Amino acid sequence: MPNGQITKSLAELGLHGATGARGSARRVSGIAIDSRDLRPGMLFAALPGTQVHGASFVERALKAGATAIVTDPAGAAIIGDTLIGQEVGLVVMRDVRAAVAGAAALWFGVQPAMMVAVTGTNGKTSVTSFLRQIWQYAGHKAINIGTTGVDGDWHFPLKHTTPDALTLQRILSEAAEAGVTHAAMEASSHGIEQRRLEGVMLSVAGFTNFSQDHLDYHKTFDAYFNAKAGLFSRLLPEDGIAVINIDDPKGADIARVAEDRGQEILGVGKNPGARLRLVAQRFDATGQDLRFEWRGQAYQQRLDLIGGFQAENVLLAAGLAIASGDDPAHVFAAFPHLTTVRGRMQLAARRGNGASVFVDFAHTPDAIETVLQAIRPHVMGRVVAIVGAGGDRDRTKRPLMGAAAARFADMVIVTDDNPRTEDAATIRDAVMAGAVAEGGCDVREVGDRAEAILRGVDMLEAGDALIICGKGHESGQIVGHDVLPFDDVEQASIAVAALEGLI
Repeated sequence: MPNGQITKSLAELGLHGATGARGSARRVSGIAIDSRDLRPGMLFAALPGTQVHGASFVERALKAGATAIVTDPAGAAIIGDTLIGQEVGLVVMRDVRAAVAGAAALWFGVQPAMMVAVTGTNGKTSVTSFLRQIWQYAGHKAINIGTTGVDGDWHFPLKHTTPDALTLQRILSEAAEAGVTHAAMEASSHGIEQRRLEGVMLSVAGFTNFSQDHLDYHKTFDAYFNAKAGLFSRLLPEDGIAVINIDDPKGADIARVAEDRGQEILGVGKNPGARLRLVAQRFDATGQDLRFEWRGQAYQQRLDLIGGFQAENVLLAAGLAIASGDDPAHVFAAFPHLTTVRGRMQLAARRGNGASVFVDFAHTPDAIETVLQAIRPHVMGRVVAIVGAGGDRDRTKRPLMGAAAARFADMVIVTDDNPRTEDAATIRDAVMAGAVAEGGCDVREVGDRAEAILRGVDMLEAGDALIICGKGHESGQIVGHDVLPFDDVEQASIAVAALEGLI
């Protein structure tokens, strides 16, 4: 290893019981999960994958100069006698993902002092963004980590809602070194189950809601819920605070998990038992006024946000801020200054007749129902919804998405989302079937998403609203294995400009 290069022993990384090449005393100069990222002297984490086991790349790792390998028993079987005669240490761990996450935390060594994680099917991005904004209003240097990347006082692009453990720990370390003291992160079910958050020093955790999604991966509702619950049953320490939306049917189950661990519970919602309780909402064309209670005292604040569910997201974020130590009065004072998350009930354009076009990430039956119900009080005319479903994902939710749209919109346009490697028409057929079976509104099929948006905008009359569901902040459309440039907000703006004769 080059002189002066930082190294740590396998034992210092929590990887005990290594065989070969000085065992656990073996020193490494870094950690890599992808064999292509390896440099001489590094530890290769050969993890099980959905397609292939990382141990299949051990020979490539050796050629790249890896001096130690950590894997699970299945990986050790694949490696076999490949390491005989090699100056390479081998660590076999039953829960290798957790071991690597812990090793990554020990390697990077520093995180923001206040770490908060939020799980749930919908609302994670909004809640973590609102929490970050509340923290910033209070004077903290803060970030939120998730679907839209790393936003706030420090920025970093991401490929996954919950990045792999190595990337996550690097982000936390670099953010802390840049002066960030508060970080809120989305905890996806995949990220929790795949042990990506092990080693994150959480003080507070939040739960938004639970509905159908990701059954292509988790297979059953119980498995999906148990993955979410892992944030409280395994990752949040016993002295942590659980902030829970107790209005959700699964909120009570999450509360029981937290109680079993001895965690303090801060319930949020309209339920009389909520410690932070939403009492009333008044809607208008540009936002809403909230009346809520905290410890018996009533408060009223303005939110310049569209959608009743946004109030629930904001109050959950407020509960998380209070749990993280901020003064409640200062937390509530931040409400009028909060801005929506990109692609979440975002006002994309407005027609000359006053009709509005919104973009939202809603891509589950529950989320579509929520956004359509939420926008209704703000709209005097019709609500038009554009919906589609992603390919290579949970197929059972497609007709349910169509049905939800037909149930709560006055008109539905079914179009392509991210078809990926599936036949786009087949996906649309499933969404259409659900919408048509539900009945009650006009349902049309327009495969090309740009054309669907143009048609939706064209049919808007004074007082109407169009909501484009599914892709939210995404700037590309996945067709086959290609990512084609496509932004719903941009397309909506172009459609309005074209129809108003501005281009």
